[in-house]
Amino acid sequence: MTNAPRPYESYVYAYPHKTAYRPLADRPALRELWADERKDALSLYLHIPFCEVRCGFCNLFTRIGAPDELTTRYLDALDRQATAVADALHAGAATGVRFAAAAFGGGTPTFLDAGELERLCDIAEKRMGADLRAVPLSVETSPSTATADRLSVLAERGATRVSIGVQSFVEEEAKAAVRPQRRSDVEAALGRIRDARIPVLNIDLIYGIDGQTPESWRLSLDAALAWRPEELYLYPLYARPLTPLERRAHPSEAGWDAQRLDLYRRGRDHLLARGYEQVSMRMFRRSGAPREGADDYACQTDGMIGLGCGARSYTSDLHYSFDYAVGMREIRSIIDAYTTTEDFSRAEVGRAVDADETRRRHLLQSLLQAEGMAVEGYRERFGSRPADDFPAELDRFAGLGWLDTDAGPDLLRLSPTGLAYSDALGPALFSPAVRAAMAAYEAK
Repeated sequence: MTNAPRPYESYVYAYPHKTAYRPLADRPALRELWADERKDALSLYLHIPFCEVRCGFCNLFTRIGAPDELTTRYLDALDRQATAVADALHAGAATGVRFAAAAFGGGTPTFLDAGELERLCDIAEKRMGADLRAVPLSVETSPSTATADRLSVLAERGATRVSIGVQSFVEEEAKAAVRPQRRSDVEAALGRIRDARIPVLNIDLIYGIDGQTPESWRLSLDAALAWRPEELYLYPLYARPLTPLERRAHPSEAGWDAQRLDLYRRGRDHLLARGYEQVSMRMFRRSGAPREGADDYACQTDGMIGLGCGARSYTSDLHYSFDYAVGMREIRSIIDAYTTTEDFSRAEVGRAVDADETRRRHLLQSLLQAEGMAVEGYRERFGSRPADDFPAELDRFAGLGWLDTDAGPDLLRLSPTGLAYSDALGPALFSPAVRAAMAAYEAK
């Protein structure tokens, strides 16, 4: 492993990344895009781009606050978009449209007040036809917005999973991550979530914060474990462009990599010793806990419907969304444009996904799961084997010790080292065309 790449190149939560999207010259009509797609197991994602603060590490599409009734205008636009999308899905559909999973993300969906959350659920159910009480519904929240009245709405409307971004139970570390909060407020929010009796609680923690030590990391882990969360996500800290932590100082990048790898391994081992199973590099699930939310990847075959100006939608050959930005001024401009849009019948920004990209996406999203990927399932879908399509990449991974040599010929599975290097392995599977598009993207 002496020549191993750096372990923290990029968190791959979707492929291709939105920095590879471009304005679509033909602006295809949604009803044409979805005409021949399977629509019996769709995922529905509603994006709320508002937060009470902007965390130092955050490069998500979100803004601070919502002045001048902006949330009302945003929900009005979301309603218009949902109407247009539902019309496109049902136009000429030979089979019924069915949603198999739903999620509210952001931003912070619980930035909305209780009445606005009711309206958000109504849009999902009455406009889109999603039965929120019959499918897994995951919702993201924060300590300051996880109020009893909001959680009551979510529980009554069918939420099965709530994910709360705690990041650290150590107040000095939270401040260093530009996420100032009091531990007492965090604990109170966790208590309210448990009182709401939503089946799955997920707690997000971050390692690699300035001043964090193995001892303080264990303190946060144990504070989270005290709530017996069904899921825990352990995220490495990144200092991304245009975020408050972009100009953070560290003695050396190599030193920071070593710190993060050490804390990752300590956190992984601590959770495994306490009855948690590793689902991916980031995700851990308590043994026997209900699976009421999606695993740490988007399904490789089923379509995705995203509503809101930061949401993506996936057909079999096109991924599309709206314009993308990280800087606050640009984000505000995009949100304002979204709220005044009347015609949502066409895809505006996206990227075509050809056969090679579809194979890459399937391999990438499957291989990054701890359970690995069945070679026969890949062959059944594509008519070839992964080693036929990606010989150089897989040979390299094997040479780096990233593949589990005990998995056998019928299963591609990462070794513990491979899982630890997921943020290097994922980007290594990007196509040259996607890499070029991402490199040409001008950050804004």
